[in-house]
Amino acid sequence: MKAIKKTYICKDVQAYISDENIALNYKPQVGDVGIFEVLRIGKHKTVQGDSKRNITIVPGDLIMAAFGTRYATEQFEGYLPEHVNQEMHILGAGGTVGIIASMHDNFSGVGPTKLKLHALAKNKLGEVLNTKTNKWKEMVSFSVSAAVAPKVILSLGSSMDSGKTTSAAYLIHGLKKAGFRVAYIKLTGTVFTKDIDLAEDLGADIVSDFSDFGFPSTYMCDENELLNLYASALKKVSIAQPDYIVVEIADGLYERETKMLLNSFQFKETVDDVIFSAADSLAAINGVQTLNNWGLYPAALSGLFTASPLLIREVKEYTPIPVHTIQQLADEKISGSLFVNRKMSILK
Repeated sequence: MKAIKKTYICKDVQAYISDENIALNYKPQVGDVGIFEVLRIGKHKTVQGDSKRNITIVPGDLIMAAFGTRYATEQFEGYLPEHVNQEMHILGAGGTVGIIASMHDNFSGVGPTKLKLHALAKNKLGEVLNTKTNKWKEMVSFSVSAAVAPKVILSLGSSMDSGKTTSAAYLIHGLKKAGFRVAYIKLTGTVFTKDIDLAEDLGADIVSDFSDFGFPSTYMCDENELLNLYASALKKVSIAQPDYIVVEIADGLYERETKMLLNSFQFKETVDDVIFSAADSLAAINGVQTLNNWGLYPAALSGLFTASPLLIREVKEYTPIPVHTIQQLADEKISGSLFVNRKMSILK
């Protein structure tokens, strides 16, 4: 039998039965595990394997991945397929598979990597294995009292590639140098370990993301599921007894799940502060105004715009909020004092 290349989201799938007799009325659910044949290479020439190593794929390969969705303004918008005998696509290198609904123009000439469902991975009872179901015992229910944790700092951004992950990682580095224990949570997004790996590389004592609980992505989750996911991640990182927990929420402020969380009183009750990253001065100032309208008041601004002294100058003309480059965030004197004695009011 041809070797199956297992993607990261399926890392905990061990014993399974490969069932090639797929019922035509089968409706995939988020997290359902399948064996897919690679038909054509497009944007994704590699997938992230269960050991985190990037694995090259070619037409004819079989990969184990999970059905899911994706929202990525710089890449793909994708959803679950309506039926299983249609062409499918790799939505994310960590092993999320679905159907492309739209893509950024950067990939219009390349297109997605195309797949077809070869088999379903099932247990001995004939049930389709599901990465989320496999982890349900590790999930806890959200409550504000249960979610109250060491100081929680949100890393938010104006867009997908505004610099929020880098800001979070360098803030972690600075806090560590200042002598604090720091955890990092990537709460929403599409499975791929690059962000948690960077946070860990820069000193986080413990890291967690949604894929730890079997989510190939969080796009189209409801609010209750997101809150339970948040509580579960907080519980996981609490074993390191951190002084700070830096929580990153993917994409821009107007993305469905981001907006949902930032307008949730329950979620905001657990938040102590915000660091906001933006790509340019207009996004920085308007992002602050949007956050203020939602009852969130950033302690600092950072992101791609801080690479330009001119953009920093523009931002400082319109807001008194401190602006910090990533080098400054990594300075223990700055990061160590940034949130001291500052409790963000969410009810101003």
